[in-house]
Amino acid sequence: MSTVSKVLEKKSDEILSVSPDTTVFDAIEQMAARSAGTALVMDGGTLAGILSERDFIRKVYLQNLCGKGITVSEIMSSDLTTVSPGETIEDCMNKMTQKRIRHLPVVENEKVVGIISIGDLVKYLVEEKDFEIKNLQSYISGPGL
Repeated sequence: MSTVSKVLEKKSDEILSVSPDTTVFDAIEQMAARSAGTALVMDGGTLAGILSERDFIRKVYLQNLCGKGITVSEIMSSDLTTVSPGETIEDCMNKMTQKRIRHLPVVENEKVVGIISIGDLVKYLVEEKDFEIKNLQSYISGPGL
């Protein structure tokens, strides 16, 4: 079974993070600059929450709170679901489906080591299946006569 650590190996080590007192506008600018759908909220070295595009839309934009100096801590999701590097991709997909979330922080020994998205998981699985198909095609066609 494939694990989270295998998915992380194919990703950049860079993790977008902001502090709880960052303004939502600044955080969204950073997310847009990196084409990221989320930013981890770190208070010192501790994972305090996650800020997603959904948080912004539902808690700021739809409530017409734009431009009021709202900070990340006011709208972030703090009830976090995390995974460890050893968890399976299937476990991650189940958690994402049950919680209706698209990103999971990866934590090992209370330290954030990455973040994975549903897109990362799907991409990994597609690449894995493509590799398997190519191997099967090669086996079936054999070395030739």
